[in-house]
Amino acid sequence: MLHLSRLTSLALAIAIVIGAPLAQAAEAVKPAAAASSAGAKAPLPLEELRTFAEVMDRVKAAYVEPVDDKTLLENAIKGMLSNLDPHSAYLGPEDFLELQESTSGEFGGLGIEVGIEDGFIKVVSPIDDTPASKAGIEAGDLIVKINGAPTRGQTMQEAVDKMRGKIGEKITLTLIREGGNPFDVTLARATIQVKSVKSQMLESGYGYIRITQFQVKTGEEVSKALAKLRKDNGKKMNGLVLDLRNNPGGVLQAAVEAADQFLTKGLIVYTKGRIANSELRFYADPADASEGVPLVVLINGGSASAAEIVAGALQDQKRAILMGTESFGKGSVQTVLPLANDRAIKITTALYYTPNGRSIQAQGILPDIEVRRGKLTSEVDSENYKEADLAGHLGNGNGGADKPTTKASAGKKARPQDDDFQLNQALSLLKGLSVTRGN
Repeated sequence: MLHLSRLTSLALAIAIVIGAPLAQAAEAVKPAAAASSAGAKAPLPLEELRTFAEVMDRVKAAYVEPVDDKTLLENAIKGMLSNLDPHSAYLGPEDFLELQESTSGEFGGLGIEVGIEDGFIKVVSPIDDTPASKAGIEAGDLIVKINGAPTRGQTMQEAVDKMRGKIGEKITLTLIREGGNPFDVTLARATIQVKSVKSQMLESGYGYIRITQFQVKTGEEVSKALAKLRKDNGKKMNGLVLDLRNNPGGVLQAAVEAADQFLTKGLIVYTKGRIANSELRFYADPADASEGVPLVVLINGGSASAAEIVAGALQDQKRAILMGTESFGKGSVQTVLPLANDRAIKITTALYYTPNGRSIQAQGILPDIEVRRGKLTSEVDSENYKEADLAGHLGNGNGGADKPTTKASAGKKARPQDDDFQLNQALSLLKGLSVTRGN
């Protein structure tokens, strides 16, 4: 099973699966075994194995408390995988079950994606409509304490385990934001039901689609969202904003299907690795659910993995203008290989590349137009008068009604672009493109 999620999820699936169903994942072991036998047939490293056995023997004999063989061996496996790269891991029964549940979009936890930076647990992105996002936790926040216990020096898995617990139980996180003073956030664990696609009309002619993460049915949901926006607008739209900010990634096939809603031909993404099953290429089909509508894609440092696949494909194919800030830079593919006793290993098996051959790993995607976060403040209209307000003014010689000063209507419904600077700029760009194209 291919997996492209950015990092361990505090929503507390270890990761989000990519690609094939679980039953197919076991088949990925065969090519790897074949590759091993076909490669250099080096003898087993007997000296190292003797050292391993001796260490295990010494620990069992001399450690301050008794420790059984199973614990020692499982810890050895965890260490072997965790030292390969940040995304390879050993999954015990609970972790493996949570990983499977995460692809359905419903699981228990807080709703944040976390990683490690300088020994601290770092929030990579909060998931929309979860306890974390509702509590105001932001991408980039450092989690320095969990229920009063410092996190520095802990592994990511140790921190995640401490943040797990029963649904409804409260947990206090101590955060540091942008080098400021520590502050506490108390929130309750909940069942996380993530809706991966949201859409609405920003105003007449201009639509908005947000993808929070890539689940199994995300491609289908994007198609439905496009159809609904067309229906709500009553005709073909003048422009569309696709929001991939703080999208941690997810299912590879869903990312391909989502990108394909906006493309009619060409390569979307390809992967390269050592085993045969890691060499994959995905192409767009001729159908275009978006009807070629002018497109702006919003990305930021919380856009990772599968989100970067979509952004990179649309950028390379000149289908969209990317706006925002540089993406996260997670360009590796993980394969989940089931083991006996409801366990599995998740190992990095390939890197993925955009249509133009760019590897995003550890570099990310640069937007075409950089727009950083900012605050929008609306000025109160002054009491200036217009010509049409003056007594005895002349009418318009070409006909038409006069246009005197009008006051903004009280209680006007707030729109997403009213307090989102990046989205506001994306909409302004689309309007400019519409004017120049004569729409």
